[in-house]
Amino acid sequence: MGYYTGKIAIVTGAASGIGKALSEELARRGAVVVLTDIDEEKAREAAAGIEQSGGKARALKLNVADAQAVKDLVGKVTEVLNRIDFMFNNAGISIGAEVQYATLEEWNRVLDVNVKGVIHGVQAVYPIMIKQGSGHIINTSSTGGLVPWPLAIPYITTKHAIFGLTASLRAEAADLGVKVSAVCPGMVDTPIYESMDYPHYDKEKLIRMLPSWKLSPERCARKILKGVERNKAIILVGADARVYWGLYRVSPGLYLRFNRLMMKYLRKKGGTG
Repeated sequence: MGYYTGKIAIVTGAASGIGKALSEELARRGAVVVLTDIDEEKAREAAAGIEQSGGKARALKLNVADAQAVKDLVGKVTEVLNRIDFMFNNAGISIGAEVQYATLEEWNRVLDVNVKGVIHGVQAVYPIMIKQGSGHIINTSSTGGLVPWPLAIPYITTKHAIFGLTASLRAEAADLGVKVSAVCPGMVDTPIYESMDYPHYDKEKLIRMLPSWKLSPERCARKILKGVERNKAIILVGADARVYWGLYRVSPGLYLRFNRLMMKYLRKKGGTG
């Protein structure tokens, strides 16, 4: 019997990227996985692939920005499967915008999914896990939730918020039998870079500038699940995540100088004026 065998897991943002890879790896390790995503068709395709490989999965449509929808889904899963062992609040979106160009509408769109979406997941599942006396909430933050990062400040703001929520909730939940972890990946090869907007920047140029050594979602998922099994408070994923976090802790001034130089380079090479 492995650690995940027979456990019930909900994954948000499970139609692609890290969420899809997490769902597949959880199922491979014997968990029953509920894949949720606003893109129901892709979530169903991912769930079907898991079942064809011998895993146990089902897909449900979910907009994490809708608090009632999240509550209803968590209640439905609990009613049908009797418990929830893992809640992976993974859904997220981004925008590659300098603050001077980001509109309030864009800010709110990112906040609704990345912050409120996680809050909705926590609010829905936490009372159930307290009642069970067990469970693990895993919130996807980012290396950008630990360190400053320019050109995506609406996204970075939300990831700092999620890290603060997660670290604080871990302390509150410990004596109630509920575990809480923050996932902080570095650069992972997911569709998020292609799907986001880059106001006042040449999107194709910026994407070409991304490093080729981005971590695969599958490897990222394996590292996340290893950290969850060990009940780590902060699950850093990727060499770049460790380097940035280490540098910022040792020398914030040097790290911020690096950020400033990077910003100058991005404006020069990728900006449209």
